[in-house]
Amino acid sequence: MKLEEFVKAFSDELDDTPAEQVKADTDFKSLKEWGSLTALSIIAMVDEQMDKRITGADLRSVKTIEDLFNLAKSR
Repeated sequence: MKLEEFVKAFSDELDDTPAEQVKADTDFKSLKEWGSLTALSIIAMVDEQMDKRITGADLRSVKTIEDLFNLAKSR
């Protein structure tokens, strides 16, 4: 999976945030709809689409969508 595809998949998990506001350098935890359910959706998306395992601690350890992508890719 490429970064652009990951950003699109991440955006698809968000219901209330317009896709054009979701970019690789977006601080995803600052999004209004970010919360525990969204985090679980992202964890599941990474598992399904990248076949990689990440945890809540992993989400807390990164800031941007690109950081998360790089972390997941390194697994």
